Amino acid sequence: MHAFLKRFDGLISGVLNGFDRLVLRGALQSLAFVLGMRGFLWRQDVLLKDFGKYVAQTTELLKEGSFEKAKKLGREIRYLESASICKEELALEIAQRDGIREGLICVLSSLEPCRAYYVFRNRDTKRLELQKRTRKCLPHYHYFSHPVFGFMHARIQTWFPFTIQVCLNGREWLAQQLNREGLSYRKRDNCFTWIENLPRAQTLCNRQLRADWPKLLGGILRDIHPYHEQIFAQQPRTGEYSWTVFQSEWASDVLFHSRADLEAVFPRLLRHAITTFQSVDVLRFLGHKVPESGHVPFGFSRDLSTNVKYRSEGARIKHWVGANSLKLYDKGSVLRPEFTMNDPYPFFVLRPKHDDPTGPLVRQCLRKSIEDLPLRAAIGQAANERYLEALAQVQDTTPVKDIAEPLCQPVADVPSQGPKSKRRRGQAAATDFPRRRRVRALNPLAAADAALLTAVGRPEHMVNGLRNRDVCRLLFTEPSTDQQEERRRSLYVTRQLRLLRAHGVIAKVEHSHRYQVTPMGRQAIITLLAARDANADLLTAKAC
Repeated sequence: MHAFLKRFDGLISGVLNGFDRLVLRGALQSLAFVLGMRGFLWRQDVLLKDFGKYVAQTTELLKEGSFEKAKKLGREIRYLESASICKEELALEIAQRDGIREGLICVLSSLEPCRAYYVFRNRDTKRLELQKRTRKCLPHYHYFSHPVFGFMHARIQTWFPFTIQVCLNGREWLAQQLNREGLSYRKRDNCFTWIENLPRAQTLCNRQLRADWPKLLGGILRDIHPYHEQIFAQQPRTGEYSWTVFQSEWASDVLFHSRADLEAVFPRLLRHAITTFQSVDVLRFLGHKVPESGHVPFGFSRDLSTNVKYRSEGARIKHWVGANSLKLYDKGSVLRPEFTMNDPYPFFVLRPKHDDPTGPLVRQCLRKSIEDLPLRAAIGQAANERYLEALAQVQDTTPVKDIAEPLCQPVADVPSQGPKSKRRRGQAAATDFPRRRRVRALNPLAAADAALLTAVGRPEHMVNGLRNRDVCRLLFTEPSTDQQEERRRSLYVTRQLRLLRAHGVIAKVEHSHRYQVTPMGRQAIITLLAARDANADLLTAKAC
């Protein structure tokens, strides 16, 4: 991300990283499968023939408690004839109409499909069977202006197993935090276009990762299902909800000074993403490992696609890998790359084992549990940064001669300290002073230098840096026959890296054997390689 911010330094006022949409699900794990539900009914002394009557009574009790607070506050309770009606817009209209600024706004319901239990009469076995299938249900949507989360909603299924879904927005949450801090801001939909103290706002976003989720979600549960403890009074452990993350969106908002500044840049970024990013690039952006060959891994079975859509607000580009995606779009004067995670299992993280929370960190797959929300945030932040780093290579209007001339001239190498020699006390030696070596010019049109620039300019090197062994592997495709040949290749690459370092194309990372491509190097590599591959007709057409 640093390369992107430096590239457009004069146009950007700051960056805000944090959750956007966050969907949490609460489930009764003991009732999630048929045997668990049958055990619950057995402990409740409910026969399968009485299942319908028992569930109907329980559902009525749930509905009564769900409507209790709305009736007490005089809030609207409305049944919607179609599930396709946008409930969020309707709730906002009701809040504006009734002047509701805090607390419950309304309760909406509509007939929707859900996974629930019912009793099936098996004609072959002449027995009643408990099954879990998709059926029609009447869930209740409770919309709140929550004192912590801001505008949000919670959905509860009114038929066993009473699944709960909580949908909130990290930017709405941040707005509540800024209000409590007394900080001014300008907001457009769910996006901040200006904040009085942006570093403090980022600190508040980071604080969201350390939220006391059991306490916050427990308060929402009591609001939408006050008779929960009464229903599970005989089996309190069965009534404990397990909370998981169904969907998360991590956004990195790049705040431009004005809409005009972003409009001058965004079309170039969009065109660069469409014409440059390939399938392997998308895999790298979303954290998937790509083999040394630079091709899609053999046997990769997930869907991989890119889509561009033009909306009334502007254009957006979206890349999918399986159920996860990464998109880029503009919101007024804000450029937003956003990573959406629906499937956490392709990602591996370092965390202690479930049965040993204080033990050593072990490489394991990411979980859906709310305990792994900080790890989700780290993965999303890394994906957005990789994407912005790649976008920093967007084409500009700098003449090729201004880029090529400094590189096509010999330069002096970085000073190196020569070996110490024996000398008398008080007598200076010539080797006490730094020696500067003359380094030849680069020739991007020559095959050897072009291969070197191509190897250094690979996308993974632009983001993660490079080492001697990385360049060796790309310049010498045939495996080495012995150690002497391997050393000869390593020394050759060392000389080439010193050449690029003298010209300012790469810079050494302190206290490591890794080199990082400089912003000037990024621009030079892309420009010179593009000019090398251009044909005469194309150059003539551009000149005209």
